[in-house]
Parts: sequence; C-alpha cells; structure tokens
Amino acid sequence: MKLPQTHAAAAADFLKDTERSHWHDDTLWHVRSKRDATAEKIPEWEQLRMLASQIKDHVLSNLDNLLVQFEKNAKANGIEVLWAKDAQEHNEHVLRILQENQVKQLVKSKSILTEECGLNHFLEDKGYEVVDTDLGERIIQFNKQVPSHIVMPAIHLKKKEIGDIFHKHLGTDAGADDPQYLTEAARQHLRQKFIQAHAAITGVNFGIAETGGFVVCTNEGNADMGTHLADIHIACMGIEKLIPRAADLGVFLRLLARSATGQSITNYNSHFHRPRKDKKMYLILVDNGRTKQLGREDFRNSLKCIRCGACMNTCPIYRRSSGFSYNSTVPGPIGSILSPGMDLKKHSTLPFASTLCGSCSDVCPVKINIHEQLYKWRQVITKEGPSEPSKKWAMRFGGQVMSKPRLFDLMGKMARKSLSISPRGFVYNSFNAWGKHRELPEVPKESFKDWYQKNRKK
Repeated sequence: MKLPQTHAAAAADFLKDTERSHWHDDTLWHVRSKRDATAEKIPEWEQLRMLASQIKDHVLSNLDNLLVQFEKNAKANGIEVLWAKDAQEHNEHVLRILQENQVKQLVKSKSILTEECGLNHFLEDKGYEVVDTDLGERIIQFNKQVPSHIVMPAIHLKKKEIGDIFHKHLGTDAGADDPQYLTEAARQHLRQKFIQAHAAITGVNFGIAETGGFVVCTNEGNADMGTHLADIHIACMGIEKLIPRAADLGVFLRLLARSATGQSITNYNSHFHRPRKDKKMYLILVDNGRTKQLGREDFRNSLKCIRCGACMNTCPIYRRSSGFSYNSTVPGPIGSILSPGMDLKKHSTLPFASTLCGSCSDVCPVKINIHEQLYKWRQVITKEGPSEPSKKWAMRFGGQVMSKPRLFDLMGKMARKSLSISPRGFVYNSFNAWGKHRELPEVPKESFKDWYQKNRKK
C-alpha cells in the first residue's frame, strides 16, 4: 500500500499558494486572539483550567468504573447503550439501527468521532444519503472534502469559493458571496432535510456518569432540530468524553467555547437524558484505540482533549500548512499525538511538524502537555518507527561529532570557513531544507568557545 504524502510534502504544496497561506495564518491567529481576549476577562481562568485537568485526571484513572456507572444510569433512563471496540463495529451498529427501524433518510450534526470512523462513506456505500447539517460540514460535503479543522471545518475556503459551491449545488445566484444570503440559502435547503429525516445522528461533547445523560454543544442548533423532528436519535461517543458529575459540567462549558472561538459559551448546550414518548434513543460508546492510548503512560493525557481546537489556532505550523497536510481526522498538535497511536507508519511525520514552542500547551483548556508528548513521540518513532535512511545517517554522524569535543571544534571551524567562501548556489540548493524559505544566519568568525577562552580573564 502506498503511503500518503509526508506532512512536509503536503505542507509544501499548500504553501505554493502564498496568498492563501498568509490568509489562513492570519484568520486562525485572529481566532486565537479572540480566545486570549475572552480568557483575560475571567479572573479565575487558570484555576478553571487546573480544575478541568484534575477532573479529567480523575476520569482517566477511574474510567472503567465511571463507564459502568454511566451505562447503568443511561439504561435506567430508557437509552439503549451499545459498545463498539473499533470503527467498523461502530458503523455496523449504526447500520443495524437504521435497518431495524426502516430508516431511509437521516441527518447528522457535526461529529468528529463519526469522521474518525468513516461513517458517511460507509453508509453511502450502503445506499443511504447522509446529510451533514452543520453549515461548515455541509459546505465541505458538497465539495467532497473532509474537515480541515475540528471546530471550523471549512476554514480553508474563502467566501467566493463557498458562493461558487452553493451556486453549483443549491442554485444560488452566480458570483453571490454575501454570508447572510448564503446562510439563508443553506437554511432553506436544510430545513427540508430535517423535515424528511427519520433518524438524527449526533456526537457527544460530555457524557455525565452520575445521571446517564449527555450534552451536545452547537452554535447553529442543528443537532436540536434533527433530534427533535426525527423518531430515532443515535448518539456516538468516544469513551473518554465522560465527566463524573453534572456539577462538573459548568467548568467545561466555561472553557470550551472561549478556547475554541473566543465566545463566552456555545449558543446551544443541549441535554439529553431519555427518549421522548414513542421515540428511540441509542448511545454508542466507542473505543477505537482509546484504551490502548490510555495504557501509554507518556501519552494518556491526550485523552483529556475536549476538542476545542485551540492548539490548532495557535500552532505556527498548522496555521501555515492547513489541516489537510496532516492527513488525519484530528489535525494540528493534538492530532499529531493521537494519530501516531492509531497508525505509527502512516503518521510518523506528524510529531515532527512542530517547533516545540509550547504555545499549544499554554492554550489547552485542560492543560495537556502537548509539546512534551510530541517530543516523546519523536523519540519513539526514531527508535522504533520508520525513518528516512538519510536522516538516520545524518543523526548518527551528528551524534559522533557532538560526542567528541576535538572533532566538534574541527567541524565547526571547517563549516565556518566553507560557508564564508562558498558561492550562494552551493549553500542554497535542494539539499538545504532550512534555506528554502529563509536565510542562514551570518557566519561568525569564531566560535563562542574560542571567544570565551580569549576573554574569560577579562
């Protein structure tokens, strides 16, 4: 099987469009700035982050018992609870539910888990029309793309491009790109889909072990519209999305939207506890590699993630390379930790797509040590995973040089001399990755060691 492009190669493709890459960078940084502004208005912001992190620590340390409690209470509420060990089993559960209830038309609100499981393609291959009702998700569904961001799935597209997509699929006026006009067209289109649907699929932001209920957070109300009109509600939840008590929910709701988009709270925080009379509610609890990640001491904290996307909005690599360059359901820094755990060979380049600046860890609302975990993955990959032969030889050579002081001094003198007299074409070529987009620093006449030895008595 041919492996996909490395992150570096895919990023290079995106960077060829200089105007778009700068626009993408500026747009995401604007969202990051909004996050900072709203966080500064909360005096206890850091205390909230610490409390959320501690709650999630408790969840991960007691996940088995909390899942049993959650299942027991959910069943007592009349919810049918199903378990899925992987994506295939999850998709088969959904298909069986649709077949048993003779569902032909369904709507779906944004769910990162169903993207992870490839549910849309699975159901479409079985003859179902799956309609994503989140505006951003519907846009990229029309465009036959996957989300490039977990909160703003169509952030890579400009207004004109969205206008062209809507003109093609919804018959809007050619060249129209007014957001209000396009949103109204989408609203009218989706309204018919909501009315016709017999089943609604949603994700889950938080499952509450104490009550057996769960919460879905949206800004457009599309999850509510779908679940209120349809006879069948299928909720798909990763097993790590638990919180112990209803009282804990307020901590996370104060952090989630502020971290994601800079707003004080999501417009709709919908609580589901039991099916309505004569309706059915199913809850699918999905593992799909999560227990394996839980068993990795260095990486278990990644399961605290509440999918706010803050680490993506701040990451200098993600902002300049786009979500598509990661070739994973969850891109950006947190995805670069989660994805290698799913398929190390496929995603071996992602932990290296980072400056290790720590900005991702600084903004994470649940205080995941993201940059430290990226560094840990690099060590694992270098030791066990696939690596380019040229990179291995270069690292071995570098290790030899740095372990021998005299050799290090000699190589330093040779490098300073050769760089000062070499023609530009010899230094800036296809072998010098650093020099593709930046100038090398000015070559010093002597090393710091030489300078120090001459001046230490002064």
